[in-house]
Amino acid sequence: MPKFDPELVFTMRTALEEAMTKVPSDLVTISTKAFLAECILKATAQGHTNYADLVTAATDHIQTIASMFS
Repeated sequence: MPKFDPELVFTMRTALEEAMTKVPSDLVTISTKAFLAECILKATAQGHTNYADLVTAATDHIQTIASMFS
């Protein structure tokens, strides 16, 4: 498992919190947050460390989450 420096971890957490603000209120759950965190972890492991890229990595999957509940 890759190790991330504290600054990058802070960026990842902040990106997750930003992404969660874009999730429709009826889909805001611990499971949704975990799913989006996983998206951010995967993006980071692939070398994406920019805040905007990490937010996008998560928000691009909001529609996937919505389709799972419809």
